[in-house]
Amino acid sequence: MSDTATLAHQKSTHEAAPLAAQSGEPFQIRPIGGLIGAEVRGVTLSAELDDAAIARINAALLEHKVLFFRGQSHLDDAAQEAFAARFGETVAHPTVPSKEGTSRLLELDSKHGTRANSWHTDVTFVDAYPKISILRGVVIPPAGGDTVWANTAAAYTHLPQPLRELADSLWALHSNTYDYAATRNTPAIDNDAEREYRKQFTSTLYETEHPVVRVHPETGERTLVLGHFVQRFVGLSQRDSDRLQALFHDHITRLENTVRWRWTQGDVAIWDNRATQHYAVADYGDAHRVVRRATVHGDVPVSIDGRRSRTVKRETRG
Repeated sequence: MSDTATLAHQKSTHEAAPLAAQSGEPFQIRPIGGLIGAEVRGVTLSAELDDAAIARINAALLEHKVLFFRGQSHLDDAAQEAFAARFGETVAHPTVPSKEGTSRLLELDSKHGTRANSWHTDVTFVDAYPKISILRGVVIPPAGGDTVWANTAAAYTHLPQPLRELADSLWALHSNTYDYAATRNTPAIDNDAEREYRKQFTSTLYETEHPVVRVHPETGERTLVLGHFVQRFVGLSQRDSDRLQALFHDHITRLENTVRWRWTQGDVAIWDNRATQHYAVADYGDAHRVVRRATVHGDVPVSIDGRRSRTVKRETRG
């Protein structure tokens, strides 16, 4: 049997087998996209899931990169935070205040200027950016407001060999002072809510150098570390950086490498932030959209030659 056939056999066997949660109810993993994304059915998310169930969810996450759970309306803020803590230490956003009444949840409310409608990996402007993000749908527009994820491990694997070799050698400077308008296809929003959010977001200025290719600490895969927080490639001009970033971006976000999720209230998405980028589609006009995110502390990326990411600036603004 070829390696490809063996992998396909193992994958289909894994996904056909029911997994037992603590409640005794079986849950199953159903792939959505060919390269990324799976829906998990038959499990009620909570901090009380047993260790075996958490381990199996984590294993599925490492394989599929993003998992979707419908019908989780029983989760409130505290329960979401407690569930997230089963995967490691939870952390607050480094600059944006947590939702009132929670310790670390980030609320993304469309009325307050928080529309993440450009491709990014969460918080890469710090060195040890989150390893896992857990997002809960609270208020969902009647139409639109989907989120799209891309697999940065598959994107690296499918790069032409000369581009893979180039990526292996590159480092990029990431910052939370990225050009907000330049990363979007729509005109920049200019209102009080947006200006206040941007002020909070840059209340401390960060600049961090990451390898463009990191080695995933659990799977050993090579993944691309890019997205809208990249300012430029180390050692290259801004002009060359912009052109090269666009080239890699096109490979990461090609449709075959993505999965799109249509939210309903109470849905939960969990993604491996070390192996994905995502984009919240802002196609819902003035409708209200609220999602809340818990994040799990990550490790400092390591390049293929063993060098670690490094923070080069952290400056609080007066």
